Order: sequence, then structure tokens, then C-alpha cells
Amino acid sequence: MPLIDLRSDTVSKPSPEMRKAMAEAEVGDEQYGDDPTVIHLQEMAADMFGMEAALFVPSGRMGNLVSILTHTRPGEEIIVGEKAHIYHAESGGVSVFAGVSLFTVPNQADGSIQTDHIETAIRPPNDPNRPRTRLLCLENSYERLNGFPLPPASISQMASIARDNDLYVHVDGARIFNTAVALDCPPKTLVESVDSVTFCLSKGLACPVGSIVCGNADFIYEADRWRRHLGGGMRQVGFVAAAGVVALQSMVDRMAEDHTNASKLASGLSEISGLFLDIESVRTNIVRFQVSGGATEQVVEYLRNAGILINHAPVDLRMVTHYGVDEADIEYTINETRKAVSALVTSK
Repeated sequence: MPLIDLRSDTVSKPSPEMRKAMAEAEVGDEQYGDDPTVIHLQEMAADMFGMEAALFVPSGRMGNLVSILTHTRPGEEIIVGEKAHIYHAESGGVSVFAGVSLFTVPNQADGSIQTDHIETAIRPPNDPNRPRTRLLCLENSYERLNGFPLPPASISQMASIARDNDLYVHVDGARIFNTAVALDCPPKTLVESVDSVTFCLSKGLACPVGSIVCGNADFIYEADRWRRHLGGGMRQVGFVAAAGVVALQSMVDRMAEDHTNASKLASGLSEISGLFLDIESVRTNIVRFQVSGGATEQVVEYLRNAGILINHAPVDLRMVTHYGVDEADIEYTINETRKAVSALVTSK
């Protein structure tokens, strides 16, 4: 029985080239600033995003957290979309560690936020009874919206409102390379109007661990201090950073395969009676759908027994394509899902 793991792109395994680079990596003590592989990775990342500097951190959550800690002070407020990972899936860390409150605003279907909603969320600057609005946090692509890619113009439009009101702008770009590939644009065009961005090495790029924060030199200096406060300083981490170097060199364009597989998966699933799926929303590597009658647990269990792992929430089911999932896996998944839904309908 095959094991096809579609729970997330975080389950992707490093490529043979990554494993070789990790085994042969030149390393030093990162906390002393003399690990050459980490330095090389950070310089590559900063250049790709058109930023002055970059910082290697253990995880995407830490990347977002140190960015918010650097941009804000306790008692201030940040604006986030109601679908944001920072709001839904980071354990309230920004409130615990940064002491900031979150003002949530509606996301549109593509993940963007209407400019009038941003303006309404900004607190009057001279009202001592209200928190000071300091930061607008965006996500690209939004995981909860099928990884829909936000184009540069949309980011620029939202960021302009923030800048007009003296706010910083941070982008949670966990899957920003998926956006760049889907839109066929350089990553730097997606962050030209923002102050900082975090992206994951351990999702579509298939590294075993790690994320990168990019910003100007002063921002990265302070972000590094916060990373160390949080216990994120590392030693001979060049062994891991070496995988990131290979990923930025060879794994970005490959993501187009994941998008093609996701599109084939969505198309096949959409033809199954009893499943509800918006094909137009599938633009990158995330496919979300629903099962009639709320039979999510039964479908998940059937697929698990067939060697397919997927993620599920109370309503949605989610499949994510990634490195290591091929076209044959997609065909098998479609067929087994059809069997699962048919079995459930017949049993009723």
C-alpha cells in the first residue's frame, strides 16, 4: 500500500542534493557570526527579496514573532486579516511575548483586505484610551484561502494605506515562493512596498527546518536580538542552512510541478458527486474541499486505510501537493477519494 502524505508541504523531504550539501557543509559558530554557510544563505535571501539583510531562524512562527517584536512595543496593536496564520495558528504568541493586541479585519476571497477596512481599523493616534496602531500584517499566500496568490499591485495598494498612516508592514510569506511561481514574477516584486517578510524553507522548498526574515539592516539587527531572547540563537547550523542554499538555487522553479499536480487533483475531485470544491480558487499547491453530509472523519479514515494522509478541520478537508508527490500519486488519490465518497453514499 502506498503512503501518500498530503497533509502539508511541511512533510516534504530534502532532495539528494540537499543531503549531500548538508553532509559537506562548511560551518562555524552562528552566534559568533562566523558560519559561512549561514552567511551565504542570508545574503542569497536578502538579494532575492531586494532587502538589505536577512536572518536565519528556526521556524516560520519565530520569524513572524521576531518581526512583530521588532516593529512594535507592548500595548500597541497590529491589524491582521481574519484568515491570517498569525491570528489562527500561532498560539497567540504575539500577545504573549510582544504584548500587542490584534485587530482583525475581513479577508476577501483572494486574501486581500479592502483599503477602507484597513483605514477603519487604524486607531486615532491621539486617543490615550486606545492602543496605538503600529503594524499591518499581510499573508501571501493565505493558507486558509487555498494558497491564493496576491499580486504585487494588491500588496502595494494595502501597504500604501499603512504608510500613509505611519504603520509598518510585515508579510508572512511562508509560501511566498508559491506566489512568485504562480504569478511568474521575481520574489522581490512582491515585497517592494513592505518593511519585512518571513518565508519558510521547510514547506515547498523541501528543507528539513528553518525560515528566513528579510528587512533593512537596522531591522535585522534588532530582530536578531529578539531571536536570541527567544532562544533561537544557534551554533554549527550551517549543516541545515546548506539545504536552504540548494533550495533557493534549485527548488523554486520546481514548485510549478506542485501547482500542476494541485490543479489536476482539484479537477479530478470536482468531478466526484458529493464533494464541493471551487476550482478557480486553486492557483498554487493547496486544495480545500467539503463533503456532503459532513462525513469528513469517515473520508479521512477511508483514505488513511488506503495509504493517503490528509488534513481536516471541522468542515474542510485539505490536500497539499509538494516535492515527492508525483502525477501517479494524484491519480491514485482521486480514485481512492471517489471510492471513499461512493462507499459513504452507498452505506447511507
